Amino acid sequence: MATLIHTLADHSDDVNYCAFSSSYLATCSLDKTIRVYSLSGFAELPYSPLAAHAYAVHCCCFSPSGRLLASCSTDGTAALWDPRDGRRLAVLPQPGASAVRVCRFSPDASFLLAGAADGSVVLWDVRSLKLYRSGKVKDGSLMACAFSPNGSFFVTGSSSGDLTIWDDKMRCLYNEKAHDLGVTCCDISSHPVSDSENGLKYFQMASCGQDNQIKLWLILFADFLGVQLKYKCTLSGHSAPVLACAFSCDGQMIVSGSVDKCVIIYETSTGNILHTLSQHTRYVTTCAFAPHSPLLATGSMDKTVHIWQLDLKQSCAGDTVENESKVAVEDWSEDDVSAWLCAQDLADFVGLFKMNNIDGKELLKLTKESLANELKIESLGLRSKVLQKIEELRMTTISVSVPDEFLCPITRELMKDPVIATDGYSYEREAMENWISNRRSSPMTNLPLHSLMLTPNRTLKMAISRWLETQQK
Repeated sequence: MATLIHTLADHSDDVNYCAFSSSYLATCSLDKTIRVYSLSGFAELPYSPLAAHAYAVHCCCFSPSGRLLASCSTDGTAALWDPRDGRRLAVLPQPGASAVRVCRFSPDASFLLAGAADGSVVLWDVRSLKLYRSGKVKDGSLMACAFSPNGSFFVTGSSSGDLTIWDDKMRCLYNEKAHDLGVTCCDISSHPVSDSENGLKYFQMASCGQDNQIKLWLILFADFLGVQLKYKCTLSGHSAPVLACAFSCDGQMIVSGSVDKCVIIYETSTGNILHTLSQHTRYVTTCAFAPHSPLLATGSMDKTVHIWQLDLKQSCAGDTVENESKVAVEDWSEDDVSAWLCAQDLADFVGLFKMNNIDGKELLKLTKESLANELKIESLGLRSKVLQKIEELRMTTISVSVPDEFLCPITRELMKDPVIATDGYSYEREAMENWISNRRSSPMTNLPLHSLMLTPNRTLKMAISRWLETQQK
């Protein structure tokens, strides 16, 4: 399921963080550097390492488009870089000059969030490079942060164990004691969880901490209800503090790294452990899924970054009908298309596609005639291979358009006979009957089911029928 395909051993000290864009992998370390690698063969780029920080680099992240790279350091600053040539574009000093522990871009890349050891939280305006808003957690150092996919709120985690929800105006909306010994990391899935009964959608969040636990939460953010944070379940498996957690791009998996030197991959819907990876020799400090290819990166205090190839039906590759993608194909950038070509073993065409400005929309329009006459691909075999992969993408695009609430949480397929279980969620009848024949826990919460009764969800069945009719017109 997970195969170790490459090990990067260029850092001279602990690896603190790793982050993917569609084209690159960035890593940062106590050795004061950020290193950047191409996803094509994992060659380090000519301008790497980036060595402008005066002290340890704690975190790095790409903007959603991959056009900006941010880093933050003990030196009290965050920095912005151009990942194409390694130019440092800006230095953003944290008010109070405290060590900056974590940074994240907003979904539209208009803001950079930076959190520091003194508890300060800053939103930088990326265009003007000026401080937009600032705040402070009530206690402890800021150790973790994550934006909601729509950018309407973000969450921070502190060394005191609190999770705090803020709106985009930096107003504190909610606070929860989540991990007794401190929060170390948090992440929010890009795929909301639907409540078919009341039509609400919840954001799913994972948090981890020094208490050895990974907790799943549901966040409801609605104007008429305010903010609600609901505990969902705890994922077990680690025997020591958990330092990192992250959702896969389709939201179906969670990966975690721990002081116990292990990496664990969980199935989100069930909490079941899919795989345990134990190749690191010291604490695992960071883990990240790639956005459009079935890759996982894990970093450690053993100074290495391991690259894993995932072989799952529901991976993030976007190269089969069953897969889902964080970004719809028609919204792909040119860099996204390049990453897709590499994942399909078509890396030789990256330059040609970029030269012709092929983004997601243009990719889906390509035909055998345009491949031959406009892109000048002479080989019939290669044209056929490219067309076959594009046709698979077209089918994936159709599947992504299915409303999430119409998909069975177990099979991830369109429901034909939806039923409501006593956990309040709707499932395909056959899938749920098979599920409860082997276990008495909820597929969504992993908590015990008080009853095995299944009630037909006629309202949802009618909604699916109406939706299917609109697709056939």
